[in-house]
Amino acid sequence: FKEAELKLTEADRLLAQAHNAQTDMLTKEANGEHAQMCLLMVHAQDHVMTAITFRDLAGEIVELYKRIEDK
Repeated sequence: FKEAELKLTEADRLLAQAHNAQTDMLTKEANGEHAQMCLLMVHAQDHVMTAITFRDLAGEIVELYKRIEDK
């Protein structure tokens, strides 16, 4: 469980970086600095959203296994 927690913490750190980059782009867009949209950008956004979802799921699975071990 310790290794799983370390990996989840690392995932949180990396996802925070991705989220900050996304927020920066959205802020620029809101301020009139329009980014050129392309399929690659849409694909990257999809990957960020999927990674966040899977990280949340992984955290829940680790918690379930902890509960099972405690019983």
